[in-house]
Order: sequence, then C-alpha cells, then structure tokens
Amino acid sequence: MIFAGIDIGSNTAKAALIQDRAIIGVRVIPTGYHHLKAGTRVFEDLLDQTGLSRSDIRAIVSTGYGRASIDFADKAMTEILCHGAGAHFLDPDIRGIIDVGGQDSKAIALDDQGQVDNFAMNDKCAAGTGRFLEVMANALEVSLDQMGEVGLTADHPSKISSICTVFAESEVISMIARQEKRENIIAGIHQAAAARVAILAAKIRIQRPVMMTGGVAKNPGMIAALETQLNQALILSPYCQETGAIGAAVLASRLPA
Repeated sequence: MIFAGIDIGSNTAKAALIQDRAIIGVRVIPTGYHHLKAGTRVFEDLLDQTGLSRSDIRAIVSTGYGRASIDFADKAMTEILCHGAGAHFLDPDIRGIIDVGGQDSKAIALDDQGQVDNFAMNDKCAAGTGRFLEVMANALEVSLDQMGEVGLTADHPSKISSICTVFAESEVISMIARQEKRENIIAGIHQAAAARVAILAAKIRIQRPVMMTGGVAKNPGMIAALETQLNQALILSPYCQETGAIGAAVLASRLPA
C-alpha cells in the first residue's frame, strides 16, 4: 500500500510517498498565497511524477503551517510529530532534531522508539528562522542559495548583538555602511541565528546523534555555525527539506484502516 504526506510550510509545500518502508517519490514547490492550491498542486505533481493516481493512495496526512487547509487529507498532524517520525524513518539512531523552518525553529528530543519525548519551539520571533536569514540576505543583496558558501569564506565574523530581526537588520545595514566584508557579516548572521537555535536545544538537553531538517539544512554556513554552537556534527539527509512530509506519510501508514 502507498501512503502520502503533505507538508505546507510558509515558503514551500512538500509531498512524499512511501510504500513498504521505502520512499518512492518526493516533490517541493513554492507555497504561494493559497495553501490548499499549493497542497493540491504538489500532491498532483508528485502523482504525475510517479505515474500514480489518487486511488492508489491508501491514506494522506497533512502537516506544517497550512496543514488545516488540506481538506482532502485523512488527518492533520503537527510538524513536531511528523519531523520526529520522518527523522526516525530516515535514521533510527537519531535522538535529536534541529528543524529550522521559514517562520519558526524547533529542537526535538526522541526516545529510542522514535517517539517525541520533548521539544522546544521558537514561534514568536523570526530570530533563528529561515525568515531571519532571508531578510539579511536581501539587505546584503545576496541570494539565499549563495549565502551559505559565501559565509564560509569569512576571516573575521562580524558580531550581531541583537536577537531581534528588525534590530539585527539595522546592525547589518550599519556594517554595510562601514564597508565590513560581506562574507564576515554573513558569518556573523549565521552565528547569531545558530546561537538562538542552540538555546532551544539546551532547554530540552538534546541528545546525540542530532539530525537537522528543513530547508535551512541546505545552507552550509548555517550548518557550520550550528555544529560549533552544539559542539557536535549534525546528521544531514538528502531529504532534509522533505522530512516533515516523509514523516506525515509514515504516520498516514499507521492510521486505522
């Protein structure tokens, strides 16, 4: 039987299909304004990609920022549960998760069965989120895709003292005016964001090994900053951005028939 997970984030919509404990397809598209349209499109795109139809899908679970809008899902479940299930599916040894999304960041502790044991979440402030990095990238006139690599070339990371996105942006603009090196400013931004996320991990005493999920896991500069803050190497999956959708599909497979 085939099961589907749909993860509607603030920036991207993800879908995943699993069958017999194997991933048979994933898809990512921009979310845009309308969550239901994004969820419908990413799901249908994935069906086309895999040559399947809706009748082939036994159950669907939705998750993420816009999970409640996916009216064709059998159940909606939180990102915490879905990222936990997804990380455990990808690597059963994982005991901790760092998930940096567009609008929030999370630290999640798992038990040896892959169940969520504890979590801490930053959802009241953009600091330490993908949105924080996006604002800074715009101020520095660099793309998010370039940001990670550029930051790794820094020789003296700048010090960002504010944890507020608005005030931090003002700091960055002042640094630009002082003609500080762009790569040093970017490295400082990564360090500031990583420090914020590390506070969440410390709150729940996250245990090793730790997997990083979410689109920000594709930013090597942020990875390096987080590994320094956490004093450990992070486990990275090729499916980092789709982990929530994969977990939703795993949980869909556990729904009552």
